[in-house]
Amino acid sequence: MKAPEFKPTEAVLSGETADVYFTYTMEILRREGINPVATMEVFPSRAGILCGMEEVKALLTRVLPKNRSEVWALSEGEVMDHKEVVLRVTAPYQSYGLYETAIVGILAHCSGWATAARQCVDVARGIPIISFGARHVHPSVAGVMDYSAIVGGCTGCSSSSGANLASIQPSGTMPHAMILIMGDTVEATLAFDKYMPPELPRTSLVDTFKDEAEESLRVAEALRDRLGAVRLDTPSERGRVTTDLVKEVRVRLDMAGFNHVEIIVSGGIDPERILYFLGSGAPVDGFGVGSYISGGRPIDFTADLHEVDSMPIAKRGRTPGVTSNPRLKRVP
Repeated sequence: MKAPEFKPTEAVLSGETADVYFTYTMEILRREGINPVATMEVFPSRAGILCGMEEVKALLTRVLPKNRSEVWALSEGEVMDHKEVVLRVTAPYQSYGLYETAIVGILAHCSGWATAARQCVDVARGIPIISFGARHVHPSVAGVMDYSAIVGGCTGCSSSSGANLASIQPSGTMPHAMILIMGDTVEATLAFDKYMPPELPRTSLVDTFKDEAEESLRVAEALRDRLGAVRLDTPSERGRVTTDLVKEVRVRLDMAGFNHVEIIVSGGIDPERILYFLGSGAPVDGFGVGSYISGGRPIDFTADLHEVDSMPIAKRGRTPGVTSNPRLKRVP
């Protein structure tokens, strides 16, 4: 994946998003003329997939003095252990102290989302997972959430902002709203096929008006070879998507000669549901996962000073001095 281009916002750079005691600290240190070279180490409260490091590096590149700083870090997407140092910054403290809140906050949420995505990917046994979680988070973080899901192993995401960060094309064709407005699944799918670029996959949502198997055959007969997949998103009011339903749709498509049409399943998908489908042999070709990823529990990160002017130091309960981690790589 091409390195994403993150740009720190003015709110972050100005300190508006920081815990206010860092703002007070910066003012006091400036007035006192105190600005030692200090080493800060960052570590997680539990194991998981590290994500957010590229955004953190973009922030540090913006604020650290180029010739008086040193940064070591694990790479985006690496597996991290409980309490493993994932980031070490050595620089004049006033250059980065204000941004501790942002650094650990970025890593916390992004790593939580990436870890939730990886949990789905791991149990899916190679079946693609697409992130559909943008609708479950604030729009200001939707792109970062989707990007984090890609770092965690998802093959696609629904938001354009997330896809841009991951240098991929966004995934998706039509919502129920389009089908409801047009009044027919086939008509909506044909309209998509007519107006959207040919390189976009033709995936039809087939649970709006009629039986899913019937709708699948109708759209397959209308688009023939142009139809790439059908998506089953049966709501809980209708019993959700079941393994028997997936199997029936597959058989009916195959009997009609549409073996090339794949079946995507979405709606309340999580690792347990993925295992349910795979355990029964349901022929699912892809899963759309929403709230399990977007609602992934953040991984708490802690930032500690371990050296001040080359002198080992630490709060009680922590070991003074630089913590060894041979996996860290020097950031240019």
